[in-house]
Amino acid sequence: MFTTNNSKLLILFLGILFTLVACQKVSDYNDTVSGDTTKPDPVSNVKVVNFNGGAYITYTLPKSDNILYVQANYKINNTASRQTKSSYYSDSITVSGFAESKEYQVVLRTVSRANVSSDSIVVTVRPDTPPYLLALPTVSMRNDFGGVKIDVVNKLKANIGIITIAQDATTRQLEIVNQNYTNSDSISYSLRGYDTIPKQFGIYVTDQWGNISDTVFSTIKPIYETLIDKSRFSEYRLPSDARTGFGWVMSNLWNGNTGSPGYHTEQPIQPLVWPATITFDIGQSAKLSRYTIWNRGIDGSGNWLWQAGAPSPGYYGVELLRQPTRPYPMQITCLQ
Repeated sequence: MFTTNNSKLLILFLGILFTLVACQKVSDYNDTVSGDTTKPDPVSNVKVVNFNGGAYITYTLPKSDNILYVQANYKINNTASRQTKSSYYSDSITVSGFAESKEYQVVLRTVSRANVSSDSIVVTVRPDTPPYLLALPTVSMRNDFGGVKIDVVNKLKANIGIITIAQDATTRQLEIVNQNYTNSDSISYSLRGYDTIPKQFGIYVTDQWGNISDTVFSTIKPIYETLIDKSRFSEYRLPSDARTGFGWVMSNLWNGNTGSPGYHTEQPIQPLVWPATITFDIGQSAKLSRYTIWNRGIDGSGNWLWQAGAPSPGYYGVELLRQPTRPYPMQITCLQ
């Protein structure tokens, strides 16, 4: 039978044993700093696999425990250079950011733990077409309400920037008017606020390394657009519409005030059917281009901004815009 003293001795013995095991040197561990200043051998058996805008380079490391990493130096365009490093525990390195699909020279060196570099190995890579250049031919510009609609395909989902330029009214020089950075595969957006006179827009594509494509130009005549006359709006209640709650009225939707009183459906909605709808008449024939929803704001009744279900099923403010040519009558149904 173990006594208390025997138990203490056993615990002490196990503690010493664990300490000795924990302090043993791992056989494959390499110090990051070494006093061995011998020049390391370069990598060998180098192979290249190109991809869009870059290349994977595989190799065989020299048989030495004194190697810390492999370093690649290369130019990605006529002015910019990059340096990439890969640790001793890897047999490959990735080089990327090249501006074109052409031959580039990559200089490989092994670097020891004493910061001594090997002789260089020059590898030729030929990247496939970079993603930003693949996107350029897909750029599309067409007229939109108050501006230009821009569509771009980025099928590789690369990090690219769509840069729009136009002539500045004061300087008469081409200036950047919008920058859209994204990695979406399908890019579609509009630039608004322009008069309905022909205007030249230019678009170029850039990437995260600062490469810039040529610029494509198009002359766009924005479609005329104006705020619709909201004084002609009126409630147009249908039997299936949700009922109004809290004594508020539907006209508060378009009265220009985001505070209280606003508009709210009754709570709970009866019958509880989604989507709950309300209907109003815009009182005129118009071709609708877009609308703005103003969420409930901060007012004396409390801080309801982004609360109480906003923007659904809480308060809405509505501004409708129209393009007056080819008009046709229509009514608007707002979904809660």
